[in-house]
Amino acid sequence: MTVVFNLLILLAERLGFIMILAFLLVNTSFFRNLIKSRNSKAQIWLTLIFSIFVIISNLTGVEITNSKEVVMPTIITNLSQSYSIANTRTLVITTASLTAGPGVGMVVGLVGGLHRFIFSNFSDSFYIVSSVLIGFLVGKIGDQVRGKQLYPSIFWVGILGLGAEFIQMAFICIFRGFDLVKLVIVPMAFLNTVGSCLFIEILKTYMSNERQLRAVQTKDVLELTNKTLPYFRKGLDVDSAHHVCEIIKTYTNFDAVGITDKVNVLAHVGAGADHHIANEPVLTDLSKTVILTGKRRLAHCKAEIGCPHPHCPLAAAIVIPLQVNQQTIGALKVYFTDPEKLTVVEENLVAGLATIFSGQLAIGIAEEQTSLITEAEIKALQVQISPHFFFNALNTIAALMRVDIDKARTAVMQLSIFFRSSLQNGQEKEVTLQQEKKHVDAYMNLENLRFPNRFQLQYHVEVSSKVLIPAFCLQIFVENAVRHAFKGQKNNNQILVEIVPYDDDYFQIKVSDNGQGIKQQIQTQILKEPIIESHGTGTALYNLNRRFLGLYGSISQIKITTSAKGTSFIVLIPWQLSKEEIDL
Repeated sequence: MTVVFNLLILLAERLGFIMILAFLLVNTSFFRNLIKSRNSKAQIWLTLIFSIFVIISNLTGVEITNSKEVVMPTIITNLSQSYSIANTRTLVITTASLTAGPGVGMVVGLVGGLHRFIFSNFSDSFYIVSSVLIGFLVGKIGDQVRGKQLYPSIFWVGILGLGAEFIQMAFICIFRGFDLVKLVIVPMAFLNTVGSCLFIEILKTYMSNERQLRAVQTKDVLELTNKTLPYFRKGLDVDSAHHVCEIIKTYTNFDAVGITDKVNVLAHVGAGADHHIANEPVLTDLSKTVILTGKRRLAHCKAEIGCPHPHCPLAAAIVIPLQVNQQTIGALKVYFTDPEKLTVVEENLVAGLATIFSGQLAIGIAEEQTSLITEAEIKALQVQISPHFFFNALNTIAALMRVDIDKARTAVMQLSIFFRSSLQNGQEKEVTLQQEKKHVDAYMNLENLRFPNRFQLQYHVEVSSKVLIPAFCLQIFVENAVRHAFKGQKNNNQILVEIVPYDDDYFQIKVSDNGQGIKQQIQTQILKEPIIESHGTGTALYNLNRRFLGLYGSISQIKITTSAKGTSFIVLIPWQLSKEEIDL
């Protein structure tokens, strides 16, 4: 009886060691993902993991001599043919079968049986058969009784664990005698059954906690989504980003929250706000890497964040790209002043927020672009049916018919070209440079027929005529110069359109005039809000800038330089060719 009790205590120690390893394993997201998927790749990994466990079980067993004495080496490296061993091998095979299925259970049983056969100097080969049989039966029955659940109930786990040990005892009784069975059956059956139940219960508890945690995270994400949606639907700018960061900071434990576009910080709320400033370039190497690669990154120390400010308090970070149509348009960043605060919970929460925010931005951009395109179409139609524009053109044609039939015919053709291109281009977000130039030329030809030699339009183009640009963008720039730049000037009114390469990603459009410049009070408002003027609503440039921002991001916002000697409008456009050009 004393031997049985000692064996029970020693096996309990071994079981504790296995449970510690199991607990550490379950705490890894890699292992949890494997047992949830059960695909072929996961089964290979699970086979490898449980095979290592079953070998450890053999090596840490308790030796039993011929005289039924218990020997407790630290690790069993060699076993006499006449000796026996009590271990937790059956426990590992049982849990492998219950968590990964009969296939994995049989392979793990084969590995455990072969290892037991080899290190016992090629004796007791029956362990190979018994271990494989246990893996098969436990896995098959476990799949039947678990139903739609990931694991069987604890009752069934106990029954299967006990049944597995009885199968093992039956083989031992046949090949080694009943005396050995009497010695080991109670401690091994009890501990291996309890161990199987504990292992599965650990898995169930952790999975249940994980589901509850995800439910809480989902609730948090949905609340934040509801509060941030109105801002993101307006687009990604300094104002919307600041409000979103304030909301996230209020409802979470993050020490700082930031949002960037591809180039600049749009908002930063919390620790480090003294040097992470809106409308200034992104500082940290971490954020630059995320924006460049489009992949999330974690930083667990200041060095990994890469902030050049010497007294930056940020010590850990999660940075996740914001993507629309598979293109990175910015990044969501959360920071911690204590690296210990960065956990899997925070990482999952930020990942969920970034995914939803990207969707919100996509919706907002789509809605805004649809609205702007509709406005462009309406404006094009309004130009076509505008009584003022139409009658001016007709009056010009009528006057020319009395003095120059050829010019009158040219005017009719230019009016036809202008209206036709307005209709065609108004149906597209982007058109080729060739199409837009044709539209602008028709407009300028009509103006020059009305006011001979008043305006001189020149082009300096170093890019393909097939590059894509937003519809009506050149026409709006040129029309703005014609209508507003040369008030009171009868001649020498120069307009220059320059389209040249900028770098490998962008080309530059620059439309300049030698007019009187833009008034200071108008210059500060012209791209930020519609301007009410006596000769129009002033919305064309404002809406065009919104279209650039929506299509290409903040790097393509219009830049204005103006003085008493003239005005220039500059914008960067990503390199894109029309489909016809690509096909060639």
